[in-house]
Amino acid sequence: RVVTYNAHGCVGVDSKLSPARIARVLSRHRPNIVALQEIDVGRERSGGIDQASKIAELLRMNYHFFPVVEEGEEKYGLAVLSFFPIREVKTGWLPGLIDKPKLEPRGAQWLELDCGGEKIQLVNTHLGLRKLERRQQVRALLGEEWLGKLPDDEPVIICGDMNALPFSYVHTEISGRFPDVQILTREQRPRRTLYGRYPLGRIDHIFVSPHFEVRRVEVARTTLARVASDHLPVFTELKLPEPVSGSAS
Repeated sequence: RVVTYNAHGCVGVDSKLSPARIARVLSRHRPNIVALQEIDVGRERSGGIDQASKIAELLRMNYHFFPVVEEGEEKYGLAVLSFFPIREVKTGWLPGLIDKPKLEPRGAQWLELDCGGEKIQLVNTHLGLRKLERRQQVRALLGEEWLGKLPDDEPVIICGDMNALPFSYVHTEISGRFPDVQILTREQRPRRTLYGRYPLGRIDHIFVSPHFEVRRVEVARTTLARVASDHLPVFTELKLPEPVSGSAS
């Protein structure tokens, strides 16, 4: 059970700061894996709280935090939470625009999760706001420095706030290799994820390699989820096929 969620620094549309509320939204889905974006650690605006650690503690999960932005002791970035053991494969920054050096840096986490003996590759990212920026970033993610060097037999999940609508360049490039779970499911029509006070667009995505069977997808629209962040969490339940046992001797 996988969730991707832009937590907006744990500040809701009511301007209330509450990591505990984000944890409550997540706990409803009983996730095994959570990919979070816009997480504060030690920032004055968030009361110095380590939000990654706090949410992981409340959910009793392991976690891995990657600070995409660091200013002294203040950090801001991406976090993955999981009940499964986490091994870092790669963390780093994605290319920006050379002529726009003041744009917010963007990065990604590539982690390997040991799911009961099955290794799953998980990428968590938050792409830029400008179209050209996102094009360069998705090319990098799918290129030889990142997922391009991964063998085809590796199960992969890509999560994040892509700042990109369905059928955009970014969405098309990723889904050409890793299908979008909201399109794979027949349970419901794809739902928007950028909320605020009104649903505006579908920019938060979970993409999976063909190894997975998508059993269920949900975009949380509870009262709590609609106020906890300006994004809605995307949840999916996935199944890997049983490994083929060796022939009897």
